[in-house]
Amino acid sequence: MATVKRRGTGWQAAYRGPDGRERTRTFPRQVDAQRWVTEQTAALNKGDWIDPRAGRVTFGDFAEVWRQAQVHRPTTRASVESHLRTNLLPAFGERPINTVRPSEVQALVRRLSDRLAPATVTVAFRYLSMIFLAAVTDGLIARNPCTGTKLPQKMPVRVVPLEVADVQHIIEALPPRLRAVGLVGAGAGLRHGEALGLTVDRVDFLRRQIVVDRQLITLERQQPQLAPPKTASSVRTVPVPDLVLKALARHLEEFEPGEWGLLFTLPDGRAMPRNMFHLAWRAAVNKSGARPGAIFHDLRHFYASALIHHGESVRVVQERLGHASAKMTLDVYSHLWPASEDKTRRAIEAAFEGLADLPRTLELGN
Repeated sequence: MATVKRRGTGWQAAYRGPDGRERTRTFPRQVDAQRWVTEQTAALNKGDWIDPRAGRVTFGDFAEVWRQAQVHRPTTRASVESHLRTNLLPAFGERPINTVRPSEVQALVRRLSDRLAPATVTVAFRYLSMIFLAAVTDGLIARNPCTGTKLPQKMPVRVVPLEVADVQHIIEALPPRLRAVGLVGAGAGLRHGEALGLTVDRVDFLRRQIVVDRQLITLERQQPQLAPPKTASSVRTVPVPDLVLKALARHLEEFEPGEWGLLFTLPDGRAMPRNMFHLAWRAAVNKSGARPGAIFHDLRHFYASALIHHGESVRVVQERLGHASAKMTLDVYSHLWPASEDKTRRAIEAAFEGLADLPRTLELGN
């Protein structure tokens, strides 16, 4: 039963929670006390009631509980830890989780946008929203303060593929034990981690294909390790041209596979750390005279552009690249597909071919 009683100079509202314990709060005005107790009673009746004491746990403490409970890939786990440490905990770590308001979330997004790319801000915000949503599910807060937040708009990036000569010059400028990596990127579209994580048993020379089901990752303060690919859709089998297969065969003749059967390693057979590969890559780009700032991922763009140029469909390009959806493929490469106006004209003309009387039938007045 809910009550509102006079207490000294104010008004005390009281009600019993689902555990039978009485909750009270004092207001200077009777109308405010009555409004509060009515809201709490309505929430109890609808099953939406939140114990006010539950939300006193700090955002930082709850975020840590949430983080440890997640089943994340190693790279995602590292990303969550990084964003919590650098972007989220400095803003809300010491705050009771039920005190964070939507306006404060929007303000945080605005501050992050001043120093981070829109895509990075979106990732940080996604983790923040997931934490608050978990707090809603656990009954600590009534609603997610991230709801309705406006995120910075991602500006479309128009991919400009490397020229064939640039690809050739970069590959030739790489150290001998890494040249085949360049061909795997340009000739099979593998991501950087997928190429460095390629092992002998994942190359099928007879069927002329490569199985992509893992990648090499380098986490902070850890040695390189094999891990699942970027996404479930990244697991794929890629048909490989003879050019790439011959390069891999020559590589195996000259260099012994390293740990775990890796094809591309340090001279002592250990896995190639990401930073060391980037140093070799940047040196090769500078030496080659290719487009300044070219990155390994540009080889993947080159591969996709070659498929598109030779008439492959969106679905095939999506599958070869391991994209999660055709939309993702089109978002990046739609401008590379040839314009369809002439194809449309030819298709209609072909459909009406043989109808010799059609022009006369369409003459005005007939």
